[in-house]
This record gives sequence, structure tokens and C-alpha cells, in this order.
Amino acid sequence: MKIIFMGTPEFSVPVLEALHQRHEIVAVYCQPPRPAGRGKSDRPSPVQERAEVLGLPVRHPVSLRS
Repeated sequence: MKIIFMGTPEFSVPVLEALHQRHEIVAVYCQPPRPAGRGKSDRPSPVQERAEVLGLPVRHPVSLRS
């Protein structure tokens, strides 16, 4: 089954991994990287980091309405 996954926080990572094992994930939608740390450099979300490791395309829409 082809799936589009939407999630951002850490607790979504195990769900992404479980779906990736049994289904084809065609895209991952999550919030854009946010400034964090002392240098205020952009830090990707946990879901984005794991999706990139799995080789999945990641998208950061400004809004899901359009």
C-alpha cells in the first residue's frame, strides 16, 4: 500500500518505522526545521531525521490547506 506519512514529534518515529517495514511511503510531511541550541541553527524534527535515514522524501508545506 502506498502511504503519505504526516508527523513531527519523537513519538511518531516508531510509527514511521513500522509503516516503512510493511508499506511503501511515498512522502513524509512534517514541520520545517526550527532554530534551536545556542547557535540558533535550524534543527530538523525527529521524524525528518529518521525519514532521511530511511531515504524517504520529506516535504515541509507552509499550510496543508492548499
